Amino acid sequence: MTMSDTADYRLTVNGTDHAVVGAWVGESLLHVLRERLGLPGAKNACEQGECGSCSVLLDGVLVCACLVPAVTASDATVTTIEAVGTDDALSVVQQAFVDAGAVQCGFCTPGLVMTVHDLLERSDTAAPDDLTVREALSGNLCRCTGYGRVLEAVQRAFAAHRGAAS
Repeated sequence: MTMSDTADYRLTVNGTDHAVVGAWVGESLLHVLRERLGLPGAKNACEQGECGSCSVLLDGVLVCACLVPAVTASDATVTTIEAVGTDDALSVVQQAFVDAGAVQCGFCTPGLVMTVHDLLERSDTAAPDDLTVREALSGNLCRCTGYGRVLEAVQRAFAAHRGAAS
C-alpha cells in the first residue's frame, strides 16, 4: 500500500450516509470520522487501541476506531458519541456521568460513555458485579478520576436503566 492508493466509498455514520472521496486506503476510521466527516467526539490519543478514547460501535460492536481501516467499514453501520443523547436530553449514561462527577477533563469521557452504553446494551443482568464492570472498562484509560466516580456512574446508569424499563 502506497500513499497514492486511494478509494471512494460510503460510510453510514449515526444513521447518515456519507461519501468519502479520494481517501487514502490506510486512513483509520478515527481519522475519517474526525477529519473528513467533522465528528470530533471520538478522541485521538494513543493510535494503538490501548486507551479507548476513540471507541465507537461498528455494527453494534465496540471497537477502537484508530485500529479500523475506514474503507473496511463501508458496508457497516458506525455509531459515535455524537449519536448518544442530545444537548437537550442526555442519555442515561451521560446523565449518570454528570451526576456522579465522573467527567473531569473530558478527554476520555466519550470513549467511557460508549463503553458503558455497550455494557448496558449487552448486559444480561440488571446490575453487573464490580468485576464485570471493571473488565468492561479495562480498555479505557483515564488520568483524572481514579475510576471511583466512573464506577459510580456505571451503577447509576444501570439503576436509571432499570427504572426506565419498569
